[in-house]
Amino acid sequence: MTLKIHIDDSAAPYEQIRAQISAQARSGALPVGYRLPTVRGLAESLGLAANTVAKAYRALETDGVIETRGRNGTLVAAAGSAAEREAAAAAQAYAERVRRLGLSESDALAAARDALRAAYDAP
Repeated sequence: MTLKIHIDDSAAPYEQIRAQISAQARSGALPVGYRLPTVRGLAESLGLAANTVAKAYRALETDGVIETRGRNGTLVAAAGSAAEREAAAAAQAYAERVRRLGLSESDALAAARDALRAAYDAP
């Protein structure tokens, strides 16, 4: 696992860790079951506070990318299953909400496309 933290980046260090581990897990560079370093170990190797790494690990666990098994360590979770379920639930909630608001399907899709474009193309 290779992580690089850019201090001059606008993204917070914990977000950089979260994004890089997530991307490596999605791409298969970190296979399912791969044991991640301890919070303290990763923090030392990156020159960051342990709380920064812990925050990234908590976000990754919430996203379903990793799972913590107590004394057995923190492992890469099964590929995207929790994240895909959460995305599907969010999409369903969005669809119900825009329908209640009376938006047409094309307007709802345009709003979703704009939001995705803003999220993924943001500097």
